[in-house]
Amino acid sequence: MSTVAIIAGGEARRLGGQSKGNLPLGNTSFIDRQIEILYRVADDVLIVANDQAYKCLGVPVVSDLIPGAGAMGGIYTALTVAKTNQVLAVACDMPFLQVDFLKHVLVAGQTVDVAIPKTKHGYEPLCASYGQGCLPKMMQQITRGKFKLHDLLPFLKIREIGPEEIAAHDKDGNLFFNVNTPDDYRWALEQFKDR
Repeated sequence: MSTVAIIAGGEARRLGGQSKGNLPLGNTSFIDRQIEILYRVADDVLIVANDQAYKCLGVPVVSDLIPGAGAMGGIYTALTVAKTNQVLAVACDMPFLQVDFLKHVLVAGQTVDVAIPKTKHGYEPLCASYGQGCLPKMMQQITRGKFKLHDLLPFLKIREIGPEEIAAHDKDGNLFFNVNTPDDYRWALEQFKDR
């Protein structure tokens, strides 16, 4: 059994502070699409966010236990409140997540602290599996004011999910695409207009 946590605590400055998860996407919204996909991946789904707008979705919403600690704080929160030993963390602004790939990440993470995709652009820490063993090192990093997930990896047992494994699930090359700017959002909408 595992938990999936949607990390939705960002400020979306480049999108004028709009709640990314609630942005319309085809006939749905980012967060509604993710919830539908994620319940096909795991039994427990939760949202880590300080935004009260997500409370109406029928999914537990948990506020950051350590405000201001960024995505690492969000994942720390998810691991702390989860009823399972493993949490798959995904960013709320990734519209092209695939069920089979997320299941693959969960399986890859069963015997390590972190299972993390690595593309030619680097690691994808907001589409990765984290185990309870991460918590002490996360707290050490947060206490030191180091909030970058990349800086955490050298202290943990990790399993890289490389380009060949990713390619089997990413025919269009947009699996990890995330929406940060109005142009990104327009492009994502274009992909969904006929769905």
